[in-house]
Amino acid sequence: MSNKWFETVAVAQRRAQRRLPKSVYGALIAGSERGLTYQDNMKAFGELQWAPQVADHKPERQLGTTVMGIPISLPVIISPTGVQAVHPEGEVAVARAAANRGTIMGLSSYASKPVEDVVQANPNTLFQVYWSGTRDAMLHRLERAKAAGAKGLIATLDWSFSNGRDWGSPWIPEKLTLEAAMRFAPQAVTRPAWLIDFLKTGRVPDLSTPNLAPADGGPAPTFFGAYGEWMSTPPATWDDIAWLREEWGGPFMLKGVTRLDDARRAVDAGVTAISVSNHGGNNLDSTPASIRMLPGIAEAVGDQVEVLLDGGIRRGGDVAKALALGARAVMIGRAYLWGLAANGQAGVENVFDVLRGGLDSAVLGLGHSSIAELSPADFYMPPGFRRELGAGTAAAAPAAAPKPAAAKARPSTRRTKPEPAEPRPDDAVALGNA
Repeated sequence: MSNKWFETVAVAQRRAQRRLPKSVYGALIAGSERGLTYQDNMKAFGELQWAPQVADHKPERQLGTTVMGIPISLPVIISPTGVQAVHPEGEVAVARAAANRGTIMGLSSYASKPVEDVVQANPNTLFQVYWSGTRDAMLHRLERAKAAGAKGLIATLDWSFSNGRDWGSPWIPEKLTLEAAMRFAPQAVTRPAWLIDFLKTGRVPDLSTPNLAPADGGPAPTFFGAYGEWMSTPPATWDDIAWLREEWGGPFMLKGVTRLDDARRAVDAGVTAISVSNHGGNNLDSTPASIRMLPGIAEAVGDQVEVLLDGGIRRGGDVAKALALGARAVMIGRAYLWGLAANGQAGVENVFDVLRGGLDSAVLGLGHSSIAELSPADFYMPPGFRRELGAGTAAAAPAAAPKPAAAKARPSTRRTKPEPAEPRPDDAVALGNA
């Protein structure tokens, strides 16, 4: 393919699917059970219909903001994702791409590259941790991230790991032993470009988690070893979250908030920011789309902490809708991984450019000069769109945003193909790309 540039994230996804071994691509799709949350994360954005202006468009638009005290050129940051076996440079390539586009890198503690290398590639790195292992082990990880220069901490609690997918789960070995390599070989040889990229480096993905290496200098655990530690660790309490925030002593984001009462507790725990997230549909299936829960949470605590959205972002227009509903910025996961798989660092930069262009177009078409001017008045929100969880049984359902006159349209009589009742294993569009 001579021209590796792509015009939408959907194109990047199709190229990633053609390039990656089936099980590697399947790990990116993920989701759980029937994939309802996974589908809704994207479907919900399409229910919000723009009300564009016809004249008085502004010749210049301001798209920058700050997140946890860090200035960024556009309100899109990298969400931390685990072991990135889609490209040999993994998180380092992603960090460089984010730095080149003037934004923040979120690094998972389950990453395939050490925090020191990633911070060197992008000084504006936020390190992510799970509540996993002993407090001493967690303190060691925090101290290592601080020493490396990480500027903030992300605590991820929205991970309950519902097991089982109706379309089947990908096979992922614990270690790439000879036996595992032989089993994986039929997939790898059908994707020679992916295999050659790794062979050029003289190594293959070892599925280890270097940022979880113990303080005594022992070997880093594998992904499944780390998962086992998390499984055996008692779940975090709100006191634990406050302790973690205090021990870090700097900007602190709590990821995975879906309820109003949890958002208020996060404020009480002293967090800097919260991410409204359902873990990309990998948590409890049938949790609402993140964008449906965002407005209520932003209204409840947005004047006390920074509110971000994570889940379903595929276009710049999605970013604009999240900002209009109260998000300071959004986090992207699968979108940048598909860009990384499609074209390495340049592919991640391409994803940022696609999102920037779409966001700028939305701000322009709505007659604004800044993302700060975006509001619910810019689109029609259908009745029943919002979900306010944890508000109490007596809480009345919020009214839909008023429908701007410009947004009125006659119902379409065009017949459309119905959505499939169940996800299909190799049909990413049907799965929802959340």
